[in-house]
Amino acid sequence: MQAWSDADWKVFFEVHSGLPRENPGDDETTKKAYQTLSNLPEHPHILDVGCGSGAQTVALAMLSHGQITALDVHQPFLENLKRKAEAEGVSDRIQIVKGDMCAMDYAAKSFGVIWAEGSIFIIGFEKGLHDWKRLLTDKGYLVASELSWFKREAPEEIQKFFAEVYPQMKTVEDNLAIARNAGYRVVGWFPVPESSWWKNYYAPIEAKLPALKSKYQSNAEALSIIAWEEREIEMFRKYSAYYGSVFYILQAQA
Repeated sequence: MQAWSDADWKVFFEVHSGLPRENPGDDETTKKAYQTLSNLPEHPHILDVGCGSGAQTVALAMLSHGQITALDVHQPFLENLKRKAEAEGVSDRIQIVKGDMCAMDYAAKSFGVIWAEGSIFIIGFEKGLHDWKRLLTDKGYLVASELSWFKREAPEEIQKFFAEVYPQMKTVEDNLAIARNAGYRVVGWFPVPESSWWKNYYAPIEAKLPALKSKYQSNAEALSIIAWEEREIEMFRKYSAYYGSVFYILQAQA
């Protein structure tokens, strides 16, 4: 993909605003991943990196009874998180921070858990594991969901699509090896159910696109962004057996 302009990003965020989640997932998968963590303190300090509008942030606050630092670069997402946290009565345990995950300056060993649900791709899976490890307490956990190939061989159409949009995507086996080489113990992994892609992510996006196409009918750049969204959804509809979002539950080793 070519670099997007500010106008492109404006349309992208318009497409993605107001969704139940900003990535494939649901409260059940967040809960499943969190419940694999053991020997946590009674009130763990959790860093939610690239928290988006914070559906998983609120779920984590309710699951963990801990203190959560929720970081994202997009202020409208953070405003949505603030409203959700207040509505669920957990705003006192969520510190909302506007910041860049690629330039975090927290002190070493600040967090018992780092959570990156659908966001680690921004910095890169391998780089994130390396750069963020210093922020974890001894035997702290890093939990990330990452787009991954389920099979090494896939149809040419979907291979070409991801060669364009996410050439860094690797197989589950490759990501597990990366995690071990970065000094983590693999506690477990599991794919996000296909239903979670549709219910909270793709179906709400798809419902918004006709009105946006009408709104931007004379704007070729905006229409190209909308077409890109349609293409992404169609690729998943056709090829979800070959790739998906995978939760990796990792524990830092000395």
